[in-house]
Amino acid sequence: MSDAIKHECGIALIRLRKPLSYYAEKYGTPLYAINKLYLLMEKQHNRGQDGAGIASIKIDAAPGTEYISRDRSVKTQAINDIFGKIGEKYSKLKKKNPDKINDLEWLRQNMPFLGDVYLGHLRYGTHGENKIDNCHPMVRENNWRSRSLAVAGNFNMTNVEELFQKLVEIGQHPTHKVDTITVLEKIGHFLDEENQTLFDHYKKQTDSNTEITGLIEENLDLQRVLKRACKDFDGGYAMAGLTGYGASFVVRDPSGIRPAYYYMDDEIVVIASEKPAIKTAFGIEYNQIKEITPGCALIVNKQGEAQELEITPPREKRSCSFERIYFSRGNDPEIYTERKNMGRLLCKQILEAINFDLPNTVFSYIPNTAETSFLGMIKGMEQYLREHRIASSHDKAITSDQLDEILTFRPRVEKLVIKDVKLRTFITDDSSRDDLVAHVYDTTYEVVKKGIDTVVVIDDSIVRGTTLEKSIIRMLDRLEPKKIIIVSCAPQIRYPDCYGIDMSRLKEFVAFRAMLDLLEKTGRKALLQEVYEKCKAADGTEAITRQNFVQALFEPFTAEEISTQIAKIVKAPEVKAEVEVIYQTIENLHQACPNHSGDWYFTGNYPTPGGNRVVNRAFINFMENNQGRAY
Repeated sequence: MSDAIKHECGIALIRLRKPLSYYAEKYGTPLYAINKLYLLMEKQHNRGQDGAGIASIKIDAAPGTEYISRDRSVKTQAINDIFGKIGEKYSKLKKKNPDKINDLEWLRQNMPFLGDVYLGHLRYGTHGENKIDNCHPMVRENNWRSRSLAVAGNFNMTNVEELFQKLVEIGQHPTHKVDTITVLEKIGHFLDEENQTLFDHYKKQTDSNTEITGLIEENLDLQRVLKRACKDFDGGYAMAGLTGYGASFVVRDPSGIRPAYYYMDDEIVVIASEKPAIKTAFGIEYNQIKEITPGCALIVNKQGEAQELEITPPREKRSCSFERIYFSRGNDPEIYTERKNMGRLLCKQILEAINFDLPNTVFSYIPNTAETSFLGMIKGMEQYLREHRIASSHDKAITSDQLDEILTFRPRVEKLVIKDVKLRTFITDDSSRDDLVAHVYDTTYEVVKKGIDTVVVIDDSIVRGTTLEKSIIRMLDRLEPKKIIIVSCAPQIRYPDCYGIDMSRLKEFVAFRAMLDLLEKTGRKALLQEVYEKCKAADGTEAITRQNFVQALFEPFTAEEISTQIAKIVKAPEVKAEVEVIYQTIENLHQACPNHSGDWYFTGNYPTPGGNRVVNRAFINFMENNQGRAY
């Protein structure tokens, strides 16, 4: 994705199911779980570069000792910063107390984070500044362990204002109107209520509050807490939580928008946002890793017993297809296959665009994450050549030299585009900055036949088109090709995402700008006002959640017309080569990713009512020149 966007966060949870001594003896270190958490987070670092955080719980810690530990960082290498401090603490304890370091009870009591349950989070901020206070896990601490809560998640809620108001109605005084706080406080509220209900129940049986504390921790119903808390959530989420007494959970939204996977055996329960992280950290087979069912939570009680329980009634599964196109690591075998299929399925459109002239076409890709789709595209081209060879072999008029040329020909593949530096544009005037941005990428020279070759470059997706216009197309044009074709593995991004990806302003999307140009050129500009009036009339009522009014703006135009206009937008005036932009079709996307049908950013068909609210409000913001977020 040459246009960088911020996206889904990552979560990791580990629950040890045996005493610390077991892991120290079997694996040679009491830091077994800490090391595994580091691996889980490092193998998901693609999901968050704005910060990281971890929390741990020591089950049944003695009164007077800390039972919950947390650390967060927004440093450039946040994961290494956090775990480096833990390692440094352990080394100091070893050096200072060599005679006690093998006493695991002493070590457990004196070393932070040496617990039984661990929660890690990688942050890609979609809202708020990049500050420690915005990093997960968020903690709600209490002297009653069963009331303490740490929450971290990969989520965005579309109804933050509604959730905020519900907190006010139950008597709270929330200090921030953001989804992270509302989620923490809403779960925390019902956790408090469950505690109080149990306390009142057991108080009738015994006067010993210490005994009651134990009874609450043994019998607290986390499923009921989560059912009550999640009832009003509208959004995409995979939320992980630790309670102070040692129970933990990961709950997933009923449409399965955000991913969550788990593995368990007699030693551990582990949950993460991506399967490859679990496989790498624990050396298991992919078929041993399970997906948390949409609408369910994997709940691990204080004793370490785990089960999947329904929290909200499941809806049609609409897992985010952007996960498959770009965000998740490509070493997951299913994602690898899907990305190759995306490239292969684009071949028909590409062949038509180059007029089947493969000898005078050079294929490449940008950025590196598009390499897998590129391999699929080349495989598709080779399949076309195979069919062409078979057809040619039956042609009696063909000479032996011509047949030899047909049989030996391969698609021309070159590494054309190189990301040279991570540019920092300290200069503020636009012309100078644009000139610098144009040099973020460099190219390989003298491999393109000037004025003859067509250059085909495949990308994961085209969101804003800015990098294409300011850098990539200008750079490719310096090679003097006859034609430049930019190919997007994703369909046209037309609508905001509100379930995790930071894409909320309509005018940032090049497809939306292309549609505006076409409305102007075809005399349909009045449609903007019509849609605006419908959005305004529905705003503040339930009607705004029932329909995506913005879809009407795209209806007069075909996908091909939008793509043609996008090509005009991203082609700078000084570019001499012909420019064409090809997008994946919706049909081929679903064929490539049959089990991940979430496509609302392409189609406008949102899986929750809050999605319609967001897109309609985003359009109101656009018409009123309001730069704020729509959720």
